[in-house]
Amino acid sequence: MDRIDRISEEIKKELSGLIRNEIKDPRLPEFVSITAVRVTKDLRFAKIYVSVLGDEAKKKDAIAALVHAAGFIRHEIGHRINLRYTPEFHFELDNSIEQGMHISRLIDQTLAKGQESKPQNEQED
Repeated sequence: MDRIDRISEEIKKELSGLIRNEIKDPRLPEFVSITAVRVTKDLRFAKIYVSVLGDEAKKKDAIAALVHAAGFIRHEIGHRINLRYTPEFHFELDNSIEQGMHISRLIDQTLAKGQESKPQNEQED
C-alpha cells in the first residue's frame, strides 16, 4: 500500500468518526457511511464517496450538510492527521450499497420463484 492509499484510509477513518460524533447537523441522517476516499497525488483534493440510507431528499440533505461542514471537517482532519497540506474535500453520493441490496433482492426473488416452479418430488432433494 503506497503513501496516498494510507492517507486516504486514515482520512476515511477520521472522517467517519467526525460524522458519527462531531457533526450535529439535523440534515445528516443516522445512516451515513464513507465508502471510499480518493486523494490526489499532490494532496490538494480528496473526493469523498458517501453512502446514505434513505430517499433522494435525505441523500441531497446529507450531501448539503457535509458540504456545509467541509471547512470544519478540513480543520479537524488537519489537526488529527499531520500532513503538509490538508486536502480540500469534495463529496459525492455513492449508491453502490443500495445497488448491491437491490441485486440481492432480485436474486432472492428469482430463487424463490425457481423453488415455486419445481415439481414436488424435486424439492425434497
